[in-house]
Amino acid sequence: MSFGAIFLFLGAMLISLLASWRVKRVYARWSEVPASSGVSGAEVAASILDRAGIHDVEILAHDEMLGDHYDPLNKRLVLSQQNYHGHSVAALGVAAHECGHAIQHATAYAPLHLRMGAVGITNFASGIGLYLPFILAGIGLINVYTAMWFAAIATGIIMLFNLITLPVEFDASARAKLVLADMGFIGRPEEMAGVRQTLDAAGWTYVAAFVTSLTYFLWHLLPLLTGGRRDD
Repeated sequence: MSFGAIFLFLGAMLISLLASWRVKRVYARWSEVPASSGVSGAEVAASILDRAGIHDVEILAHDEMLGDHYDPLNKRLVLSQQNYHGHSVAALGVAAHECGHAIQHATAYAPLHLRMGAVGITNFASGIGLYLPFILAGIGLINVYTAMWFAAIATGIIMLFNLITLPVEFDASARAKLVLADMGFIGRPEEMAGVRQTLDAAGWTYVAAFVTSLTYFLWHLLPLLTGGRRDD
């Protein structure tokens, strides 16, 4: 592996670690600061969805820390126990962010629907699609050069999925910031600053995921474009 490739991998790893560390640090800070409105994350989510005219999304609590998500297939908005029952600035920000995804779904927000449509092929690419070509090359059914192209395509699909994810996540955060202020759940300037910091830190984890997947894609693709040896 060349020095340039090592530098790319180390850089991507550092960005990913820093993003993960920052989101945990920021979330921990603002999860200790109660919002002046006194409402819980679940109550905020219910109010936002009701205001948006969305009445077919179930709001659930689960035990996974920072595993909050919106499930568009089953129309479930899932919050961690801390965010579901919590009254903190961070809990309200996360709950509103997940509502942003539900609203995206209800209003046919194009990037979200594009990401939903790409889930199947991305799961295939990140699993069997990434390793099967080299297994086939190992038993002689295809050559190594062909396997390298399949790997480049698989990592390219993963990279594109992470790229599509960026507008989905940042749009949901923008919707969350606006609706929390508009509905009066977040009032004081320092509370809104906490919401912004929490959601912006979470957004950078998706940027880090994209940068990492781009690095893997380039690592597989560049040798093929710059005269990588073909095994016939």
